[in-house]
Amino acid sequence: MRIAIDGADLWFDVAGQGLVPDGTGMRQKPTLILLHGGPGFDHTGFKPVFDPLTEICQIVYLDHRGNGRSGGREPKDWTLARWGDDIRALCDALGIEKPIVLGQSFGGMVAQSYATRHPGHAGKLILSSTSARWDLGYALEWFERVGGGTAREIAERFWTRMTDQDRTDYMTHVMPLYNPRAKADPFLRARATMRPDVLRHFGGPGGEMLTMDFRAALASVTCPTLVLGGALDPITPVDRSREIAASLINAPTELVLLDNCGHGVWRDDPDQAIALLSRFILA
Repeated sequence: MRIAIDGADLWFDVAGQGLVPDGTGMRQKPTLILLHGGPGFDHTGFKPVFDPLTEICQIVYLDHRGNGRSGGREPKDWTLARWGDDIRALCDALGIEKPIVLGQSFGGMVAQSYATRHPGHAGKLILSSTSARWDLGYALEWFERVGGGTAREIAERFWTRMTDQDRTDYMTHVMPLYNPRAKADPFLRARATMRPDVLRHFGGPGGEMLTMDFRAALASVTCPTLVLGGALDPITPVDRSREIAASLINAPTELVLLDNCGHGVWRDDPDQAIALLSRFILA
């Protein structure tokens, strides 16, 4: 489905019923909005692992502006402010009140933008495998730790130059290090709609990701927040999850770091991850 939001047709999908029979009346289940990583990726990495959550909530999958199947192809609009405001505008357009917003990786950066620009709007927040700020040197240390000097060299070329060949080498040799136990899906990338230009604009040389810093702004968040990370995540290491949790000084915050898991813990341990998310959603 598509919806016009501030000059762009944003693509979204919905799974599960929102209004369900409950005795003599109807009960509104909470709405979970899933914000994918990247940027330049799409929502498909969430499917089908999140399907069990439709028993307790309605899920809205969104391709960010300029990403995946969504419109909005103007680079001037590929900013955290714009992406964060899109979440509020989407909720207003669809009549979603007090959403539970889950942001994974880059999606977690968008979720931080949304939550700090629109404090009080979210019902709950889930910040998964993400960072409040970017530190390439720290990430490179982790890549060397899990993949040796070759992994560090490829990662450094990618994040400092981001040519097409750099991206191919990174996806082939470095991205498999993100998740040590995940079962490989040979069709995952084939199913995705990729937009490398958005990634280059945001994360490449001179991109906004290099200067973002949400640590001070996170004090404005007051809703219950789950900070979720994997102990073996090399791209958003666990110290970054701890830093986010420490910055949420006015929000009831739970920090969960799963051993033997990497980037997006449901990829390595889907059963435990879905159980954790279910408990937080129902609390």
